[in-house]
Amino acid sequence: MWLLILFIMIPLIEIMLFIQVGGAIGMLPTIAIVIVTAVLGAWLVRSQGVMAMSKLRRSMNELSDPTEHLAHGAMILFSGALLLTPGFFTDVIGFALLVPGIRLAVYKAVRARIKVQTFEMGQAPGAQPRGPQDRVIDGDFEEVNTPKRPTHKPSGWTKH
Repeated sequence: MWLLILFIMIPLIEIMLFIQVGGAIGMLPTIAIVIVTAVLGAWLVRSQGVMAMSKLRRSMNELSDPTEHLAHGAMILFSGALLLTPGFFTDVIGFALLVPGIRLAVYKAVRARIKVQTFEMGQAPGAQPRGPQDRVIDGDFEEVNTPKRPTHKPSGWTKH
């Protein structure tokens, strides 16, 4: 039900804001602001996305909990979608999600509502390895040398 309300209310808010801003500053400056925020937002999302990916890779290499970095990456991706959507309301939310402090507050609020039962990554030090460990496959082979019979005339692309 909340999703339906959002799908109805957000476009209405955007239309109202376009009318208000367009009436105050004119049509061309309004369109210019929308284009500039999309370009600036795309640049910020790209730079922050690169940083989030490097932090995620580092946590994976160190075998530490990657959930916070994954959440930050998802919020950066969502902010990019909001910033590329034309509108002032979605731009405000998109730019807000690019602020690390706001992302951290959203992450903590969501994490407080979610209970993780188990989290397992890799093997514990000293644990017995799981799965097959023998990577050698034994087999017999016999080399067969049969002359190939051409099925067509040789071309300039094939050897004669």
